[in-house]
Amino acid sequence: MQAPARCPLTITVNGQQHTMEVEAWVTLLDLLRERMGLTGTKKGCDHGQCGACTVLVDGRRINSCMTLAVMNDGREVQTIEGLAKGDQLHPLQQAFIEQDAFQCGYCTPGQICSAVGLISEGRARCSADVRELMSGNVCRCGAYPQILRAVSQVAGIAPDSENAEHAITIGTVPA
Repeated sequence: MQAPARCPLTITVNGQQHTMEVEAWVTLLDLLRERMGLTGTKKGCDHGQCGACTVLVDGRRINSCMTLAVMNDGREVQTIEGLAKGDQLHPLQQAFIEQDAFQCGYCTPGQICSAVGLISEGRARCSADVRELMSGNVCRCGAYPQILRAVSQVAGIAPDSENAEHAITIGTVPA
């Protein structure tokens, strides 16, 4: 049995619903970049190892290069372009600027989307947790200390904390 060449897809991206047909082999990353023009989500390794393509699907962070677009039928996708509210940056976007948490900026969209998901998951209770839970996002420029400070700032975690006394509450990331 052969897979259909094109499949129907209804997907909500950054609050806007889209209905289209896509080839069965198109990744979510390629759909976002090539069909929808949302180039903030980056193609880094294309193997799920760098995190540059991280987006939120139904609030959970995923590597969009590792999922087929058709697997997200009926789901809600949020990209870096959908985080700000008009001219008002998302708190993590603002924190990345304040903490100078980027150099070349290529990994920044994936880092920020991953951080939004991480805080919503509510598992990061100290800076060691943030480091571990963000380890799927690679920054080749080495801006990790600044990224850790930015994420910790928004999560309400002391940047050098190594214990869970600064616990955060699940779902408390300002949207």
